[in-house]
Amino acid sequence: MRYLPSSDSDRAAMLDAIGKKAVGELFEQIPAGLRLRDRLNVPGPLSEPELLEYFEQASVESACDYVSLLGAGAYAHYRPVVIDALILRGEFLTSYTPYQAEISQGNLQAMFEFQTLIAQLTGMDVANSSLYDGSTAANEAVLMAMRLTRRNRVVVARTLHPEYRQVIETYLQHQGVEIAETPYASTGQIDLAALESVVNDQTAAVVVQSPNFFGTLESWAKIAEVVHKRGALLVSAVTEPLSLALVKPPIEADIVCGEAQSFGVPVAYGGPYVGFLATKEQFVRQMPGRLVGQTRDSEGRRGYCLTLATREQHIRREKATSNICTSQSLMALNATIYMCLLGKSGLRALAEQNLSKACYAADELGKVPGASLPFAASHFNEFVVKAPGDCGELLAALREEKVIGGLPLERFYPELKDHLLVCVTEIVSRRALDRMIEVWHRFSRPVAESIADAAAVG
Repeated sequence: MRYLPSSDSDRAAMLDAIGKKAVGELFEQIPAGLRLRDRLNVPGPLSEPELLEYFEQASVESACDYVSLLGAGAYAHYRPVVIDALILRGEFLTSYTPYQAEISQGNLQAMFEFQTLIAQLTGMDVANSSLYDGSTAANEAVLMAMRLTRRNRVVVARTLHPEYRQVIETYLQHQGVEIAETPYASTGQIDLAALESVVNDQTAAVVVQSPNFFGTLESWAKIAEVVHKRGALLVSAVTEPLSLALVKPPIEADIVCGEAQSFGVPVAYGGPYVGFLATKEQFVRQMPGRLVGQTRDSEGRRGYCLTLATREQHIRREKATSNICTSQSLMALNATIYMCLLGKSGLRALAEQNLSKACYAADELGKVPGASLPFAASHFNEFVVKAPGDCGELLAALREEKVIGGLPLERFYPELKDHLLVCVTEIVSRRALDRMIEVWHRFSRPVAESIADAAAVG
């Protein structure tokens, strides 16, 4: 009966139980002009073989062989097939929050391994067993800093992911918290002079991203000096954690939060992703989410248990450190398997490949007449480039060559009109990059000619 719809008598009984005469009455709140009156324009009914053939043909026709240079917090990396072979096992895929720790040792061990790997990557003492995603993890870090400092003012860098900033503003808008924003310098990094002027004795946290939204790397030591001088806590946000395999971790920060999607979690229409949060041992009591610990039983056997879980679902109400119930255990397992498969040397080699390809693309685009690289600071696998003309027209030309050329920054930064944020990961081939660069050169020629003609007329 699994695939059979309800019978007419079943439907009639359900409608009678809720006091309705027809299914149509369930949709009365939808304006009549918006309701679908006719049958959907789909083929059928089909037998099972015909249905399989239909979808196989549809998949061939809709196959996407585009090259994507999009990043901005969601990064396409190669996923080893063994990941799905493991996470799709019933023990992991169907399990829920492990309240009964004694029958969930496998889940708890996986969370413990995730915590250990994140702590090693970030240079922090302790990490939680995952959060909903990177944006809510950033907000959780801010709330944690407010509890620790007992202050109600937050400073965020303008180079923090714009959507992360929006989430923080949404959470804090009714809590009487002042949110200040500090601009970026000509290098694409945070403006230290401006930061010095905006951080005061009422500031609970300063949130800075590195690599930031422009892809540039920040200098943590200088930022931490400014922040800690006023007694505030420094929150480091990371949207591309693969960078931590190559770049010195933000050990000067007090809390490190971010998104672990890069570690084997597919870019799947926005989720599910997996957030993380790590901190120093002295702050662990105010850490949100759950903390899995390793212990020994009465017979000396190794075991795992929930060491810290002060969330609202554990009936702490207003004393809870977080009211977000979601712990992305399955996606955390996904990331754990990925990191274990690659290992320390594998992650570093992959990070080096990302950096090398991004540097090649940036250098070549910088040679395109009329194009420029506005920010001089070092970057990882993302960078900003100014187009030699209208950004929308260039992206359309790239799409004709099946290249998604990057993210237009004007949407978030009006002053960066015709600037693109370009991301290059290991799955983008040298051949694809050269095809992209050739389109830029072709696009720049008529732009340069029109500029020359205008100068001649002038």
